[in-house]
Amino acid sequence: MGGGEWGPGCVFDADLLAASGAREVVVLPTAAAYEHPGRAVEDATRSFAGMGATVRGLEVLQRRDALDPDAAAVVAGARFVYLSGGSPLHLRSVLKETPVWEALVAAWEGGAVVAGSSAGAMVLCDPMIDPRGGAYTVGLGLVENLAVLPHAGADLADAHRRSFELAGEGLVLAAVAEETALMRDPDGSWRVAGAGSVRVFVDGRERGLEALPG
Repeated sequence: MGGGEWGPGCVFDADLLAASGAREVVVLPTAAAYEHPGRAVEDATRSFAGMGATVRGLEVLQRRDALDPDAAAVVAGARFVYLSGGSPLHLRSVLKETPVWEALVAAWEGGAVVAGSSAGAMVLCDPMIDPRGGAYTVGLGLVENLAVLPHAGADLADAHRRSFELAGEGLVLAAVAEETALMRDPDGSWRVAGAGSVRVFVDGRERGLEALPG
């Protein structure tokens, strides 16, 4: 998602919930650790309650939390894990090479739904865009050779000029609007849902969804 998680345009959350087969969503407000993480969990709880589901907020806010085997066990047993927006650099530093991250990868490989919004989406990919200047840095790599530009609006070329200039050859950039999801199905195909649009670029040229990693 490009941001604005759990807003009125996020109609795709119902599809993700159905795909997970679960009635509970595990929300990691890690990226929002310094921006009212409890509020993120409250927003998710309110949104998913309308779909008949509950939310379990997992307070993995610092690196020591991500090293906790109990927290890792919760993630490992989840069928739907949702990473909120906030700071991608903080989220990466907390999760990188920890039991919680390993549990998330194992859950995803086992068929669980993993969703990330804004910072959450950026960090799931590798490389990821450094918000401090638009250059590229290492992401966590659940999806490789894909970088996400969140909060993408009409001023895309100006707002992300440096990211376009520094993109390596063959790197796929996905510019995702708020309350919009770029969704990868189990067969590796991609689709777009929500209130806005997704634009895909390779080598500075706009392409279709077929250019996304399989």
